[in-house]
Amino acid sequence: MATTTVRQEQAASSTLVTSVVQGITAALIGGSVFGVQMAVGGMLPMVAQLVGSQNPVVGFVMHLIISAIIGAVYGAIAPRLPAGWLVAMGAGIVYGVIWWVLGALVMMPLLLGMGDMVFQIGDMQLMSLIGHVIFGIITAGFFTLIQRR
Repeated sequence: MATTTVRQEQAASSTLVTSVVQGITAALIGGSVFGVQMAVGGMLPMVAQLVGSQNPVVGFVMHLIISAIIGAVYGAIAPRLPAGWLVAMGAGIVYGVIWWVLGALVMMPLLLGMGDMVFQIGDMQLMSLIGHVIFGIITAGFFTLIQRR
């Protein structure tokens, strides 16, 4: 009985680790697409400022690191959702909007010392919303594909 419980815990742990890795993988794909949009929009130097740089390449690397972290969280949450593409796409949209609010509207302004910009919505933030939604859809889509293998 104790052996069965240990094996079940190991299997659950292994499944969680696998889902987290799959979430990271999917988010790196979604983050790469979003990163291209950010490059075109000139947003990467702002992301680089998180580590004291203005270099767009540094911004892109930082963006991918953040995407991987967000993907790990998605990988831990998504397997608990009902199966199906419609649910996955809806979850991706919602997840993108959540991270737009947390990341673009709250954390970025605060981390960059621009507290007066928290929850301010202009053209740049709206472009960011589109990017975050696309990121969420791509991440959820690739995660669903990877999970089905």
